[in-house]
Amino acid sequence: MRRIFWWIFYGLALALLLLVVLIDLYRFVPPPITPLMVIRSFQGQPTIRRWTDNDAISPEMFRAVIASEDAKFCRHHGFDWQAIDEDYERYEEGVGKLRGASTISMQTAKNLFLWPGRTFLRKGLEAPITFMIEALLPKKRIIELYLNIIEWGPGIYGVEAASEAAFHHSARTLSRREAALLAAVLPSPLKSSAAHPSAYIQRRVATIEARMADVPFQRPRICGVPQDPLW
Repeated sequence: MRRIFWWIFYGLALALLLLVVLIDLYRFVPPPITPLMVIRSFQGQPTIRRWTDNDAISPEMFRAVIASEDAKFCRHHGFDWQAIDEDYERYEEGVGKLRGASTISMQTAKNLFLWPGRTFLRKGLEAPITFMIEALLPKKRIIELYLNIIEWGPGIYGVEAASEAAFHHSARTLSRREAALLAAVLPSPLKSSAAHPSAYIQRRVATIEARMADVPFQRPRICGVPQDPLW
């Protein structure tokens, strides 16, 4: 029994060390592949992606994903506790399912190292990885990773590939509406289309565009707030 315990201990320690090394490496190097890309390739989908640095992405795209996915991105440390509490309260009251109140940092953790799905196991692993990502990476790198690895359609990963597929031009020149369209389809990228938005997506776009005005952006700081050490 003691030997099994030590094998488990050493295995967990090795996994933790590997995560630290990979996260620190991804501070400087683009991830070569993600678990979701592997899963989709086994499902017969291609992998279309083009890494794009923050400087080559339209400011409107940053505003759009923050406005739609994580309004407190610049202020939290990986977890939006207020949103998590509200989500749990709705669940306790029988109003819908647990959504997880995922932040951009949590979604980055999931896409970098985990698999899709809403199991408690995956969410349990997602939390410590999110903490490690926030501890080891600046905000500007977190959102850069996020915009380059998330799924934007069948076989399409990252904002550059998504922009070219939907609008036939680079992510550098995305307009406010185009950025809002791309952000609007993120919750269900395999069912929604930025190029051919449904009435529901059009309504989401209107909401996102209205919120984008409240998202500060001033290079070289993504959030435009001096106390946020984004760079």
